[in-house]
Amino acid sequence: MTNNNDIDNASETNEAGDNKIKNPPTKYDSPWKDILQIYFKDFMEFFFPAAYNEIDWTKKIEFLDKELEEVTKDAAIGRRFADKLVKIYLKNGREEWVLIHIEVQSQEEEDFAMRMYIYNYRIYDKYKKTVASLAILGDDKENWRPSSFGYSLFGCSLNFEFPIIKLVDYQQRLSELENDGNPFATVVMAHLAALNTREDRQERKVQKLALVRRLYEKGFEEQEVINLLAFVDWMLTLPPDIESEFKLEVKQFEAGRRMKYVTSFERSGIEIGRQEEALSLVTRQLNRRLGNIDEATKERVRSLSTEELERLAEELLDFTSVTDLTNWLSGG
Repeated sequence: MTNNNDIDNASETNEAGDNKIKNPPTKYDSPWKDILQIYFKDFMEFFFPAAYNEIDWTKKIEFLDKELEEVTKDAAIGRRFADKLVKIYLKNGREEWVLIHIEVQSQEEEDFAMRMYIYNYRIYDKYKKTVASLAILGDDKENWRPSSFGYSLFGCSLNFEFPIIKLVDYQQRLSELENDGNPFATVVMAHLAALNTREDRQERKVQKLALVRRLYEKGFEEQEVINLLAFVDWMLTLPPDIESEFKLEVKQFEAGRRMKYVTSFERSGIEIGRQEEALSLVTRQLNRRLGNIDEATKERVRSLSTEELERLAEELLDFTSVTDLTNWLSGG
């Protein structure tokens, strides 16, 4: 089946032509990528405490995004989303590699477990380091829980198992999340709020306001508030009219407080950063997959919006020629 990192899918659309204005799509990829890198230690402590206790956090961790891209660039096995390859050290002194594979999608994917296995063995094959593959499932399908891949033939067998975290399981633990100071408690609450309010943006505004209030009231440091507000902002998108209501209510709430909500100017800067990051990623991928591209085509790529660039970054993994790119640009 086909992946889609916009969980809101058809339920977020209204009449053709102005649906994106009325209900801007919820983007789950970039916020997760950023927050994972900022709070990797908190991520491990929150979701995988047993593994967290085995890691030597006194030693520097290293994110190996380029290495992961190199390993998986020619794997025609579906689109990747917020993948991370992280080098860590264990308390016993051994150097280990951790593949963090965050899958955010709206539909079940038949080959997901196979893809996890292929990434795992490719990394092991390239670096000869043991690899722990960990999956976060952000979809809303209660019974879809792929956690193993294997087969058996003529006495030869393979059994690959990997731990998963199903975010919808936290629906029954909201009070626990509310009282948890780990940044990923906020991340999970925002993700669930996005899932639960796909068809009701007024309710989304209410839940977004509640999350903002919580960040102020929990006593987070200013930079943490800014980091988590950026995640909440990207996750809980609102149409312009409701966004204006939201800003006004936040301004009323924050009157007299030391910290201010992330301003429109600052968030515009964040958006510019997202676009520059997406363009850089697309450019690298196009150079690797298609080689030299004429200047006119490059200019068309540079003119794409952030959302279009992010979509192209996913879909060009299936491109085999410049014609595929030009057809995509013409159809877009």
